[in-house]
Amino acid sequence: MGGTMRLTAEGVAAGSAPSLALMPEVFPGLAAAEAPWRDLEAAPGVVMTPYQRFAWVRAYASTLLDGARPCPVLLRDPAGRPQALLPLCVRREAGIRVARMIGGRHANYHMPIFAGPDAASLPAEAYGRALRRAGALAGIDAIHLADQPRLWNGVANPLAQGPASPSDGYGLALEADPDAVLKRCLSGDARRKLRQKEKWLVAAHGPVAHRVAADGAEGGAILSAYLAQKAVRFARAGISDPFADPAARLFLDEACRAGALELHALQTESGRILATFVGAVDARRFSGMLTSFDPDPALARFSPGDLLLQALIRDQSLRGRTALDLGVGEARYKASVCDETISLVDAVLPVSLRGRAFGAAAEAGARLKRRIKRDPRLWALVGRVRKAMARPA
Repeated sequence: MGGTMRLTAEGVAAGSAPSLALMPEVFPGLAAAEAPWRDLEAAPGVVMTPYQRFAWVRAYASTLLDGARPCPVLLRDPAGRPQALLPLCVRREAGIRVARMIGGRHANYHMPIFAGPDAASLPAEAYGRALRRAGALAGIDAIHLADQPRLWNGVANPLAQGPASPSDGYGLALEADPDAVLKRCLSGDARRKLRQKEKWLVAAHGPVAHRVAADGAEGGAILSAYLAQKAVRFARAGISDPFADPAARLFLDEACRAGALELHALQTESGRILATFVGAVDARRFSGMLTSFDPDPALARFSPGDLLLQALIRDQSLRGRTALDLGVGEARYKASVCDETISLVDAVLPVSLRGRAFGAAAEAGARLKRRIKRDPRLWALVGRVRKAMARPA
């Protein structure tokens, strides 16, 4: 496996030395874990993604858990100091009790919250043993930690042990000077073309502006535009719309109200929203969750999505954020601007014998998905099948 150490059922990689014992504490729900969770979030050196913020997770859990039981796990060192927190939930799948990070496919990354780089540098086997103990306490057969970044903000993730995820994430380092960032991520020719397209767009539709939702009304308008625009795109591509479920829409509303999401739009003076960008955010990073553009073919030549992305990069740099990422999955617009590939791992920690069987099946599934997504012919075939299945009978 490329020399990487696996989180084994025994908890210690072959030949490794004994490591410190982390003490697990399993909480009966999110509310019980809120105080230590928020303390970790506020720690000066915390290592975490925006998708594990308490506000984001609570919004998701209040609408979309659907039968799963939240059981956040806090891991402490022998002195009682919190080192990591995993916002897990447990669901029975084909008779096997599987724990996953709360967030499902709406979260791009499922990394634990580490108290700091020192906590993240603790041995993987120490985390493996502690999580097996937590799993036994909570009646879990397997802990499935999908989409674990190998590195986050330059810090190695000790739980990123296993086969590569089917797709990678794409990121961009920001700096205080937005023009310097744009020069680094876009060629001179690309910037000139965008300036020309913006001129053509203004000539055709009047002045346009980059808007950031400042209140619930603006946020609601951007979300409504996103949902309408994306529904058309999903239908044309033969992809199931994840926001057709009213609970998923409610999640977005709840996350916006909690301040866990930031909403951006490219908008005309008349109020028409030409493109949207929605991200999960913290003080340092904007992590792209959702993006869309008006499906009107007459607008395509103006590339409103690309114009909004350029404005977003400028805005985030001026705000002092140090990183922006465009989420998981391959797309032209991501490759065109991002200078970082966020390599991801699907890790499974078996707790019981049934959990070992689940782990073997999950690993095989991850490998197959990655092979399909990385083979242009197979992925094109998947697209054709989706479109065929989406056509009315």
